[in-house]
Amino acid sequence: METGRVTVERVGGKSTVTRSFSKYPLKFILPNKVGSAGTDAVWIYALTYGGGIVSVRCCFSYLTLYGDRISCEFFVGNGCTAVLTTQASTKVYKSLGSRCSEQLLEARIGSDALLVVIPDPVTCFSTARYAQKQVFRVVANSSSLLLVDWITSGRHESGEKWEFQLYKSTNQILLVDDDDRPLFVDSVLLEQGSISSIADRMLDYQVIAMIVILGPKLKNIQNQVQESVKRLMSDQLHMPYSGVRASSNHAKPNSSSAFNNKPQLVASCSPFGPKGVGVVVRIAATTTESVYKFLNHQLSGMESLIGVPPYR
Repeated sequence: METGRVTVERVGGKSTVTRSFSKYPLKFILPNKVGSAGTDAVWIYALTYGGGIVSVRCCFSYLTLYGDRISCEFFVGNGCTAVLTTQASTKVYKSLGSRCSEQLLEARIGSDALLVVIPDPVTCFSTARYAQKQVFRVVANSSSLLLVDWITSGRHESGEKWEFQLYKSTNQILLVDDDDRPLFVDSVLLEQGSISSIADRMLDYQVIAMIVILGPKLKNIQNQVQESVKRLMSDQLHMPYSGVRASSNHAKPNSSSAFNNKPQLVASCSPFGPKGVGVVVRIAATTTESVYKFLNHQLSGMESLIGVPPYR
């Protein structure tokens, strides 16, 4: 059952919310203006009652127990710009038994339109079970999309690191003008195993993130991010060995010691789609703060499009 819907259309030459619907446990906040008066962008803040997502809620009027299953639809009309964000990290509380909390987001982005999805990270508590699916329908070579999807290891202040039971995130970008042909499909599954835990597999990294940058309005951002990530990783992973024959005074560096000096943040960047129409950036980091800093720096060029830099 749908719990939220937002429609953005051009009214009087401006991007305007023409329909907004939400029901418990979801709520939308629509500020009148974010950023400079000359910026044409609608901002939408999504939040949940109770400050997070739970596997069980009590509905006293019907005397039933149910888990959160949040389902939202967004429509960004031709020539419009919309930003979907959160007020804080999305907390997923402990699960009861095998109950799994779920979120589904479906968005349609019109011609010459831009949708920016820049939430704070998902933070799963110990034993939590959570699955989300996000589907974006775009017009080929016309729609633009910026998507940030990320998760932290948990409540560090409580000593919880990768102690949730299940996390699954699926993202799909479909070409609406080509019978929903997939342009980009990605899925992340983190599940506690009988042989090794999630924490063992993460090797002390506490955050993983993905950024998808697609469309003509973001072409400059794509190019800047690709060059920046290439330069960043080249500097961090540069080996100090020049290749000259080793002597007693100039010994070749120990490769194992080089790998032990783990970078605080590692990133990769790859194009996807015909003629590299989109770019996907993947990040692993030891701290949430380092990812916020990375996002703020890499996406600072978005200010002219949405009014303020993301994650400022």
